[in-house]
Amino acid sequence: MNQAIIERPLAGKRILVGKPGLDGHDIGAKIVALTLRNAGAEVIYTGLRRTPEQIARVAVDEGVDAVGLSILSGSHKELVADVLAQLKELGAGSVKLFVGGTIPRDDQPHLLELGVTAIFTADMPLESVVEELARQLS
Repeated sequence: MNQAIIERPLAGKRILVGKPGLDGHDIGAKIVALTLRNAGAEVIYTGLRRTPEQIARVAVDEGVDAVGLSILSGSHKELVADVLAQLKELGAGSVKLFVGGTIPRDDQPHLLELGVTAIFTADMPLESVVEELARQLS
């Protein structure tokens, strides 16, 4: 096992993992949530098919440091923009937003311009996800 995970680099961090939209595939989101938990984070998982409003509300209510969205449906541009807008409306515009899933390379610059902190694709090693989150949340 990777030493970075054993050291629990996300200890003390609260991270929400959300599945916005109509996508019903959550195995990847659950694997990421488990990996983050094993790295020391307190993870809140919203479950499937949540609206941007629901995700933002839970993020605010739970006082999270970051929100991670798992999106496989192809509607990542719209869903990310909506979640960011809802977070801002609720006074949580400083919460870091991460996106993972099926995100075409051509769409990534747009998401970063919207305010996404990092994008994680399915081919990234989980250790890299933990390392980047730890770096961004330190």
